[in-house]
Amino acid sequence: MDLTSIPVIGVVFALIAYLVATLPDIAPIFVALAAPIALGAMCGIMNERSGIVNIGIEGMMLTSAFTAFLSAALVAQAIGSGQPTALFGATLPIVIGLVIGIITGMLVSVLHAWLSISIRADQIISGTIINIAAFGLTAYLSRLIISPNPRLGAGIFHPLAVPDFLANLPGIGWLFSAFLGQGPIVMSVLVIVLFLQVMLFRSRWGLRTRAVGEHPKAAETVGIDVIRVRYRNVILGGIFAGLAGAYLTLEQSGSFQNGMTSGRGFIAIAAVIVGRWTPLGAFGAALLFTASDALRVAVGLSPPTGQLGDIVARIPNEFYSAFPFVVTIVVLVLAAGRSVAPAAVGKPYTREART
Repeated sequence: MDLTSIPVIGVVFALIAYLVATLPDIAPIFVALAAPIALGAMCGIMNERSGIVNIGIEGMMLTSAFTAFLSAALVAQAIGSGQPTALFGATLPIVIGLVIGIITGMLVSVLHAWLSISIRADQIISGTIINIAAFGLTAYLSRLIISPNPRLGAGIFHPLAVPDFLANLPGIGWLFSAFLGQGPIVMSVLVIVLFLQVMLFRSRWGLRTRAVGEHPKAAETVGIDVIRVRYRNVILGGIFAGLAGAYLTLEQSGSFQNGMTSGRGFIAIAAVIVGRWTPLGAFGAALLFTASDALRVAVGLSPPTGQLGDIVARIPNEFYSAFPFVVTIVVLVLAAGRSVAPAAVGKPYTREART
């Protein structure tokens, strides 16, 4: 019996079969789309596992994207783009832009840490300030500097060429193409996720971080400097937000557009919650949230045929733009009751006076 011939349910089976058939072709794009969300989620985990709420990830990513692009472009304008190297097509301006993007993420994190930890301001308001300032400042500076110079740019990192003997392995070759046929920032995501997963749950640093996020007063009594741990982890989290922003301009597009983060920072926060504040869980959530974008790419590259093709042809493009947020909300609602945040997250810590 042909399952796809069953009314209504048959369309679902046809969609599943279509996605399975096209997955090997769209997997590299799928992984690349999830990269900035996963990196933003790693920033959120570093913050929230230490007890600091950070809804300013969107602003951190956008600011880093702007500074990474602009610094790379200005260096290229000053000294020339140079000859791309064999490794990812890297040039000196692009590498400098990447470093500046990471530093920018760390500097904005310093601001958030100072407001949240030292000043003990409301952490939600601190993140909101960062987002508003980032959108306004980058838009103004882009109009002032980038828009009058449409040829401004330094190029992008190139994806790694996967050896044929790996790409053509039966059954699993497409996995190697998906994770290895990428630029350096996307390739670093899996390494970062695995490293943080091990460090967070199998190291002394991870134990101290989780203790500070759960019971800061108890942690202080055993000699852990809560303030220092929180500052350090929030600033280190800025590295991942900086990488996410740099990816958008130095690996994905090669240009800067106003608001180009397009809500990825907020989806990253949802990935943290759905992933239960674990790096592997957040990475899986990031892949889930980008599934709709992968469907859009699949339809564009290889449109389905038959009844499914007729239905897909009637779906407007705006549906694919909105669908990631719909999926995020639905999954977040379903997972919210099962996810328990660190006990001290969002609560300012005041060190007790020593007598």
